[in-house]
Amino acid sequence: MGAVTSSGTAVERAPKQDRSRATRRRLLEAAVSCLAERGWSGSTVSVVAERAGVSRGAAQHHFPTREDLFTAAVEYVAEERSTALRALRPRGRTEVVAALVDLYTGPLFRAALHLWVAASNEPQLGGRVTELEARVGRETHRIAVELLSADESHPGVRETVQGLLDMARGLGLANLLTDDGPRRERVVAQWAAILDGALG
Repeated sequence: MGAVTSSGTAVERAPKQDRSRATRRRLLEAAVSCLAERGWSGSTVSVVAERAGVSRGAAQHHFPTREDLFTAAVEYVAEERSTALRALRPRGRTEVVAALVDLYTGPLFRAALHLWVAASNEPQLGGRVTELEARVGRETHRIAVELLSADESHPGVRETVQGLLDMARGLGLANLLTDDGPRRERVVAQWAAILDGALG
């Protein structure tokens, strides 16, 4: 009988863990959406919980503080985007540049930007966001090097790749106020040509 009870408990535990993971994921996705749409001041745990369809208590069970919730949310989506980038098999440097630029023109970048602004004024958030952004930046740079087949042992290659990412971030900022699509396409094409010359 003990074995049956033990087995039954394990079976019960698995669905509970699945529900917990699903709730956590809904909260993280809702937090990113809220941050992108409402900014830091308009994004509270209660607002996120309501959007995710869970109670405030359930939200605080997963994320005890507001800072925990939003840093985890941006990190979660950054990891999702990194996974999507790693799965890309772009044909040619123009597609690589376009994919990297897309990183900075979607809701993730908008949410991250609100988090950066909040971190500059919220000491308890500043350290977390700085550490998160350093990690995300290193990962994005590494993926860019792989996608571009860039050899960073050659002088100037590392700086060229970093310049591409800095340019992409600048395009993302420009896109916050207006749809910068047509100009962005021309810049992407030009940067691809620059990379062909710089990387061989």
